[in-house]
Amino acid sequence: MAHPKPDIGDWYEDIDSGELFEVVAIDEVHGTVEVQYLDGAVGEFERDHWPALPIVDAEPPEDANIAFGTTAHEQDANTVEPANPLDTLEGESFTGTDELDH
Repeated sequence: MAHPKPDIGDWYEDIDSGELFEVVAIDEVHGTVEVQYLDGAVGEFERDHWPALPIVDAEPPEDANIAFGTTAHEQDANTVEPANPLDTLEGESFTGTDELDH
C-alpha cells in the first residue's frame, strides 16, 4: 500500500492517536507540510518525514468546520442575505415639501 501524498484540502488520520487532520499548506521552499486538527490546533511536519508518518487517507469529518468555532449547520443557519446597498445609504431628510407657501 502506497503512503498517501500530502495534498492541500485532503484529510488524514494518525493511526497511533486516531486524530484527524487536514493539510492546509505545503511550503516547498522550507520543505514543510502544515496541518490543522479538528480542535483548531495547527501543526507542521517536515516534508521529508511525511512518508514515515503513521497516517492513512481519511474522509473529511461530517463537521469539518468545527475548528473555526461554528458547526457547518450553524454557519448555514447564520447566513444572512446581503442587503441591497441602496437600503443602507443614509440620505438627507427634509420635512415639508419643496413647494413654497405664499
